[in-house]
Amino acid sequence: MDETLNDVIAKARHLMDQREYKQCEILLRKAMSDFLDDAVPHNLMGLLYEKKNDHIKAMKHFRAEWALGPSYKPALQNLDNFADMFSNKIFIFGEEELEDPSLKKRGL
Repeated sequence: MDETLNDVIAKARHLMDQREYKQCEILLRKAMSDFLDDAVPHNLMGLLYEKKNDHIKAMKHFRAEWALGPSYKPALQNLDNFADMFSNKIFIFGEEELEDPSLKKRGL
């Protein structure tokens, strides 16, 4: 993955943790423009909309990320996590989280 996208992931995570949602949205819109064919910015935008409790917009971005990168595992996991009405709301920002032992205990 491009180092710039890794930076976007880290910045987006930080902004979401700080509830700086407007700044995060600006960052992600620019990333979507800079990386038109990449699933990562859509994954992050979906997570942002879930944080903002806008499930419909979140699902649109999760589906867009899946269309752009059907083999991108965070996309598949988030689409699965949030499509369920009784979602466990586990946010997958990047591939390294799929290796997290605590997620494996939960069956992810």
